[in-house]
Amino acid sequence: MRFAAIADIHGNCAALEAVLTDIGQQGIPTNAIVNLGDCLSGPLDAGKTADLLLSLDLPTVRGNHDRYLVEQAVSDMGQSDAAAFAHLTVEHLDWLRSLPASLVWKNEVFLCHATPQADDVYWLQTVSRDGYVHQKARADIEALAEGISQSLILCGHTHMPRAVMLSDGRLIVNPGSVGCPAYSDAEPVPHRVETGSPLASYAICERRDGLWNITFRLVPYDHHRQAVIAEANGRPEWAAALATGWLS
Repeated sequence: MRFAAIADIHGNCAALEAVLTDIGQQGIPTNAIVNLGDCLSGPLDAGKTADLLLSLDLPTVRGNHDRYLVEQAVSDMGQSDAAAFAHLTVEHLDWLRSLPASLVWKNEVFLCHATPQADDVYWLQTVSRDGYVHQKARADIEALAEGISQSLILCGHTHMPRAVMLSDGRLIVNPGSVGCPAYSDAEPVPHRVETGSPLASYAICERRDGLWNITFRLVPYDHHRQAVIAEANGRPEWAAALATGWLS
């Protein structure tokens, strides 16, 4: 089994197109790509991204921002969700509503956006009281994987490429973010997540002799153009993230 995992596109269609091209160049067909959610939210090109994703019909789970787009009133949405919502059609929103919170792909891979229990909780990282993001304790990571029998578990949400092996040999993999390399959040306390690279991230997963081989790939694209679009749309923090992988 060999396939690609993508996550956290956040309406960055240019990054998605670059990643899809790279996946194809690695000999992986479109029907061997899974999507871990947070597809559209952001100040870039939500409508075009949605059109492309609907045409691909990838196995996709719902991210927290996908959920906000269909559960919240526009007046209650954050800036990124409201910006995306303005460019979405009824068809796009119906697709978001249809996405499951988690799924098992080909009976061998468990997919969720953040954790199996919640779409807005970090699985592999935790945030200290003073706003520093660091590795979560193994016991806490393993507790969230209780009841999952699949040997490969995929999640997104933090935008940080990462692989953690559990004590029983199961592997949890976050492929990183296709379209948003840095962000700030107010929950559980104000903090930043910064990858330090503007490149689009995804992962190739391959099982060989019963063991999973994971390759993280960083893909160049015209991120400077996307930064200009974000700046023009009144989001300087997005512009900085897209240009550099840092928020400032």
